[in-house]
Amino acid sequence: MLVLDGATVRFGARAALDGVDLEVADHEIVSVLGPSGSGKSTLLRAVAGLQALAGGRVLLGGADQRGVPVHRRGVGLMFQDHQLFPQRDVGGNVAFGLRMRGAGRAEQAGRVTELLDLVGLPGAERRPVAALSGGEQQRVALARALAPSPRLLMLDEPLGQLDRGLRERLVVELRQLFGRLGTTVLAVTHDQGEAFALADRVVVMRDGRIAQSGAPVEVWSRPASEFVARFLGFDNVVAARVTGPVAETAWGKVPVPDGSPQGERRLLVRPGGVRLVPAEERPAWTVESRTFRGSRVAVRLRPVEGPPLDAELPLREVPEEGAAVGVEFRVEDVVVLGDDTP
Repeated sequence: MLVLDGATVRFGARAALDGVDLEVADHEIVSVLGPSGSGKSTLLRAVAGLQALAGGRVLLGGADQRGVPVHRRGVGLMFQDHQLFPQRDVGGNVAFGLRMRGAGRAEQAGRVTELLDLVGLPGAERRPVAALSGGEQQRVALARALAPSPRLLMLDEPLGQLDRGLRERLVVELRQLFGRLGTTVLAVTHDQGEAFALADRVVVMRDGRIAQSGAPVEVWSRPASEFVARFLGFDNVVAARVTGPVAETAWGKVPVPDGSPQGERRLLVRPGGVRLVPAEERPAWTVESRTFRGSRVAVRLRPVEGPPLDAELPLREVPEEGAAVGVEFRVEDVVVLGDDTP
């Protein structure tokens, strides 16, 4: 459906997109993640035709889009701020793209009714936009983007203005809706939970390049580099010397998975892979702090020497602050990280 072949965008001397290669298959949902300035929104604008390329190509359905204007690319766009027309009612907003395409009134009315049912707003055609809640406006914006049956739907921070509870509900509904419709989706977001819940594939960007691309479970369980690990919120990263199945670190000896790269490396231990044992069985660590997070607790451990270590424990296993404990590591939660060069 979509191919980016060496796509490059420059702003002066800076490359906002630096030779990006990316493919999105029919019916696939791809979420693009990255910090501010990583190039994710520029990528979306380049695909839409809102930003000219300095090099490379964008192909949709195998056709090079160079010189093709936005309205002829057959893509749908949905932005963070909705960009609804305040002077039009809900039905008028949803039907806008159909009118621009020359659809008759009967076709417009039927499609509007169908889409409002799909997004959970049946019978809302005559409601004024100003009377809608943020979540309802989001649904109207989605219906408007879907109305012309775009071959590719692009979402730019689609749920960014909504509170967390509403975002979590809507992202599940969106994934189910796109699955029913068979929609091909390219979504840009800074919210990791939103990206991982929505997508079939997650793309992490850094400095205009793709740092990692893969299925959500793959990216989460095996970050490719220290940058990706820290971007995903993993702080347990330490220098290591890997020899066979063991890494020597400031935290002591840590088991590593079979086939791990050898030599001087950086090592990630996910907090869920830190297990506490009685202090007399291992060199003592001190419980520095505890942060309650629902049914689990984030515990910061301080060794006699070296950087702190974060653990995530069930409520019933949490020791008191100041307690002396020992530490073991589960090999399945240890990752030997790759080169961090972008």
